[in-house]
Amino acid sequence: MQTVNRIQELRELIKAQRLAGKRIGFVPTMGNLHEGHITLVREGQKHADVMVSSVFVNPTQFGPGEDFDKYPRTLKDDQEKLAAAGCNLLFAPPVDEMYPGDQASWAKVQVTNVGDRHCGAARPGHFDGVSTVVTKLFNIVRPDVALFGKKDFQQLAVIRRMTTALCFGIDIIGVDTVREASGLAMSSRNGYLSAEDKQRAALIYQTLCRMRDAIVGGKCDFAALEQAATQTLSDAGFKPEYCTVCQADTLEPAAATDKNLVILLAARLGNTRLIDNVDFVVG
Repeated sequence: MQTVNRIQELRELIKAQRLAGKRIGFVPTMGNLHEGHITLVREGQKHADVMVSSVFVNPTQFGPGEDFDKYPRTLKDDQEKLAAAGCNLLFAPPVDEMYPGDQASWAKVQVTNVGDRHCGAARPGHFDGVSTVVTKLFNIVRPDVALFGKKDFQQLAVIRRMTTALCFGIDIIGVDTVREASGLAMSSRNGYLSAEDKQRAALIYQTLCRMRDAIVGGKCDFAALEQAATQTLSDAGFKPEYCTVCQADTLEPAAATDKNLVILLAARLGNTRLIDNVDFVVG
């Protein structure tokens, strides 16, 4: 695997592969990689000849007081994991390569509606940062296919909408969440949790599964299910931010007649913010 830090060098390497008739796959990350990220790379190999990944902790998707400065930077370990998974090219740029000049000269990509609720409401500006950096990366890599985990379901929805709206012509593939044995969704931020809290955090997925099973079983009072789930988590020491049954395509609150559903949930355990979801079809 070759690691490059500059845009022009990466473009030249990818251009050579494209001229050779190779199909390009792409997995963007912020590093501190776990098995969920590696699964994306391995899945990408089913759809592309050359796999490109990026490691870039994007400052524009962190709000004031969030964990940008302490977010784990583990490039050497990430390189080893990506190489072992069969990644061909790694792009690991410095901040000034992705955001040249002073902040007043930066541009912003904004995706409305699908990014407004849930994490978008809890973290104002977060999805503007995500859509901006992914647009930059798409323009640099120009992949044929890009893969994202369903764990960040709203992020995936934002990227799908952005890709369509900006006519990128990239196939976006959502890959099922990789979980620990307890059911806890793998996340780079799980490293902030103590061993005891990691076990307790599994309650999030258990709660989501109980809600899903109740809905599949015919219960359609979504508000009552949401309230009960929030209370369950509060009683266990979490600080829930939202728990909402949504229409899976729009992420609007679901009606009882909707069939393609996703339950989105975010809660804090101590100082760590955890998100998870389950998507499913009724009937």
